[in-house]
Amino acid sequence: MTETTHTQPTPPKSTNEAYEAYKPRSPEVRAALEALRGLRQDLFRDAFAYRPLPHMSVDGSITRRLRGRKREWAAWTPHAMVAVAGAVAFLLALGSSDGNARALLYGPLALAPVLLTLVRPVGAFWLSLVAATAIAMVSTPWDGWPWLPGSFVSHLVVLTVVAIRTRPRTAAWMWVVTAVYGFAAEWFFGGFHYDTNTAPMLVVSALVLFAVTVRHVRRDARQEVTAQQTVTAHERSRRTLLEERTTIARELHDVVAHHMSVVAIQAEAAPYRVENPPPELEKAFATIRENAVAALTELRRVLGVVRAEDYEAPDAPQPTLADLDGLLANVREAGLAVEKVVTGAVRELPQGVELSAYRIVQEALSNTLRHAPGASARVEIGYVLGGLGLRIVNGPPPAPALIKPSPGAGHGITGMRERVSMLNGEMTAGPVELQDGGGYEVAVFLPVAVESGGEA
Repeated sequence: MTETTHTQPTPPKSTNEAYEAYKPRSPEVRAALEALRGLRQDLFRDAFAYRPLPHMSVDGSITRRLRGRKREWAAWTPHAMVAVAGAVAFLLALGSSDGNARALLYGPLALAPVLLTLVRPVGAFWLSLVAATAIAMVSTPWDGWPWLPGSFVSHLVVLTVVAIRTRPRTAAWMWVVTAVYGFAAEWFFGGFHYDTNTAPMLVVSALVLFAVTVRHVRRDARQEVTAQQTVTAHERSRRTLLEERTTIARELHDVVAHHMSVVAIQAEAAPYRVENPPPELEKAFATIRENAVAALTELRRVLGVVRAEDYEAPDAPQPTLADLDGLLANVREAGLAVEKVVTGAVRELPQGVELSAYRIVQEALSNTLRHAPGASARVEIGYVLGGLGLRIVNGPPPAPALIKPSPGAGHGITGMRERVSMLNGEMTAGPVELQDGGGYEVAVFLPVAVESGGEA
């Protein structure tokens, strides 16, 4: 007996595997296939899809001045321009006819592709070639071949409108197809005509399509630059915000660390100030000191990460409202006429409130120096029962400005809002009308908890 060997059938390869197996290795072949794929995608796939021409934006420098019905009509400007170009092609086609019955088709055949660009742009290109062929076939032998004057203008208009509505690659493919059509028409039928105009068509259409392509490239570049500028401005604002928050965190670390250190020291020294303190009191103060040291260590560990490697803690204490006179003296030396008005009972506030108030006044006066050089300013500080009120207002710069205002992105305002938000306060900033003209005002309220209880 002979033994029969049964082999398992080889499973069919998937479509992707088969394509990879027979994928051409030559770069030239791959480039040719990619080009044909682009041609099919641009001029054949959904060639007669419905793509109506959108209305023109009426937010331009000229159209925004129009009112009522004129503004609505202005949105139809692209459609009107296409219709006018189609009418020109229609009249040229009628003018080149010889008066017979077949010549009556010249005008509609030249007009139809132009109007079709309003709703089906790629299909209008193919219809233009068909219409040009039909007009040329019924024309007399001494007319231009393969484009009569009407179809010549009609095809140029179609190429221009379709190129504007699509992309540069589609415009290039239309020009190539037009060249192939023109040379083929001259090769097969050019001997029966005295005048051929494929070369003029290719030259003029190349110039037109080049101009449209440049317009596309400039528009895309402008949009990309605008988008990049938007992203850059957003990143700049975000970076400024993070830097300001880092600065606030550093200052907060210094303030809280100072107070926690004082608590730990006082808790350690308190038992020695009482003669024969009970063990419970000593244990309570020891617990307070341990908790203060632990909190201080944790605070330094968490908030210390925001310090840069080259950041050094300031040797001098952080400024408060008591140091405001020195700040005002400095800005007066810089040329800013500023006055300070204090209302209410002056009292010591929490260090965080004092520091934030000082920084807010400092930034507001710096903005006045930069953006309104030569203007006068007024700093109002109001001590009220529930907190501290600040108002920094400056007038307009003098009319014959000797120093030009410095452009700015408003990052100082962002830093002020961050400080106010950290203290659960309120802030408004914006232009204000004064007696001597327009100015700028920053108004801030920083709440301060009222201490309960008092001396008996």
